Amino acid sequence: MPSNSLEVRPVSGAVGAEIRGIDLAEPIIDEMLSTIRRTLADRGVVFFRDQWLTPEQHIAVALRFGNINVNRFFAHADGYPEIALVAKEPHQTKNIGGGWHTDHSYDEQPALGSILYAREVPRSGGDTLFASMYAAYEALSDGLKQTLEGLRARHSSRHVFGVERGDMKGRIGSPELATQDAIHPVVITHPESGRKALYVNPGFTLGFAGWTDDESRPLLDYLYRHAVRPEFTCRFQWQKGSLAFWDNRATWHYAANDYHGEHRLMHRITLDGGQLS
Repeated sequence: MPSNSLEVRPVSGAVGAEIRGIDLAEPIIDEMLSTIRRTLADRGVVFFRDQWLTPEQHIAVALRFGNINVNRFFAHADGYPEIALVAKEPHQTKNIGGGWHTDHSYDEQPALGSILYAREVPRSGGDTLFASMYAAYEALSDGLKQTLEGLRARHSSRHVFGVERGDMKGRIGSPELATQDAIHPVVITHPESGRKALYVNPGFTLGFAGWTDDESRPLLDYLYRHAVRPEFTCRFQWQKGSLAFWDNRATWHYAANDYHGEHRLMHRITLDGGQLS
């Protein structure tokens, strides 16, 4: 579907679209910016191939969409605190993001999303999977939707970033800064698309507000299994120069850890968001 000289190609039924016909190293004109924003809000994540960006150009792309959120915990590119390093060396066994989650749900005003750029990729493996929280919500029964509408959930950074993890040394640190706790609606209305989305995730959600963790776990576990049904997901195969821009309010993501003994280096810029309702 061409739009303002851009070609937008959905990559699965529920989530993701590849956008062709743009060089992100050049300034993004307003018409193209509107198309990207609209596609991101509708599809949850947009992908671009064959982009050759300097760190300055990566930052310039991000600033067209919002203010940059400087990460508290990740190592950053030398001279560029705005750019978090998502890296794995051949001798390391754990990767960053190796579980279903949405970034920054522990913040009172969660991040809008992130723009991840591939600088070095393994010969094979290292894909990222995305799941649509629009589709996950829409496929629930009317009875469960009614139950969830009145619930809020507790999110925290403490159990993830507040502990030292040996294999992450040099990649993730500052555990003393992991003091973030937040409560958000379990079902949110996306501020741009107007669609309802499920807003809990296995990475940072602890339980429902007013419920114990034990009481919360069975329903959360059901929602977590439901949300990653294959028909709600897509899988992105990275190449050097690929860029993915995902919306944390509409998706989860999962970095596959299937490239042991190989090097992978990604540059990530995260954008400030706002209060969810």
